[in-house]
Amino acid sequence: MSDIRIGISGWRYAPWRKDFYPSGLRQDDELAFASRAVNSIEINGSFYALQTPERYRQWRDETPEDFVFSVKAPRYITHVRRLKDIDEAMANFFASGLLLLGDKLGPILWQFPPNLKFDEARFSHFLEHLPRDRKAARDCARHCSERLEDNGGLAIKGNAPLRHAIEIRHESFLCEAFITLLRKHKVALVVADSAGKWPCVEDITADFVYLRLHGDVELYSSGYTARALRHWRLRIQAWSRGEQPADAHCVLGKPPRKRMSRDVYCYFDNDQKVHAPFDARRLLSKLGLDGELVTEPGVETEVPL
Repeated sequence: MSDIRIGISGWRYAPWRKDFYPSGLRQDDELAFASRAVNSIEINGSFYALQTPERYRQWRDETPEDFVFSVKAPRYITHVRRLKDIDEAMANFFASGLLLLGDKLGPILWQFPPNLKFDEARFSHFLEHLPRDRKAARDCARHCSERLEDNGGLAIKGNAPLRHAIEIRHESFLCEAFITLLRKHKVALVVADSAGKWPCVEDITADFVYLRLHGDVELYSSGYTARALRHWRLRIQAWSRGEQPADAHCVLGKPPRKRMSRDVYCYFDNDQKVHAPFDARRLLSKLGLDGELVTEPGVETEVPL
């Protein structure tokens, strides 16, 4: 059975206070509130700086048992180093504590800048060395810098698969070689709605689908109309059934391997005018997935957080 997760990119935004977050809600309770209004959140702080094991533990403990996070990988790897000489940076990321999210750890998002062109050799090497499970991530993390050694970021036993998704922003990636590489390594290509600013293609390359909805009219600012939400609802429902929409915009004509179902992760990133959490909740409602959520956007809660 497919797992459908609809959520928001980040949760700590000043303009959301007294709007999405009810008046009087403590800032320390914002994650607890948000994680009970949607069923997944994309952690963005990890893109800008390494987080700590203490923070990952806190986020894990503040959220409901069946909640899922995705984690955005560091821009130091994708934007600064641009995948060159990144062994220690990769080790530091996996040593920083994200594995402590345990079963609440969903996909890891790798977003690349608009001025980075596709280099087949570089991306092939990168994809080959991505850890595919918790054990491989721990092995990678053991090569971290001295300052992160014994920080407790690897204090989780057992093994579990890891998922990865890549968001591209340069037209050179729209080629057969890149899509073939992603399918070979079972890494998802992010379906990114960005008001036409960056490529939006829908090739299915993994056993799950990852969407980022940045705004379809004005980047990061416009809200989604009922018609636009219906468009994405129908697509999510098709993908969750293991199908591909008949009008999907794809690079390759060859369809993905058939499956009975696919998990879907969808995050609204149109946060500047407080649309994201409301749009996410509306889409959850349209999909019939809001029944177990115990907080509502902008509504004071009587549920202990």
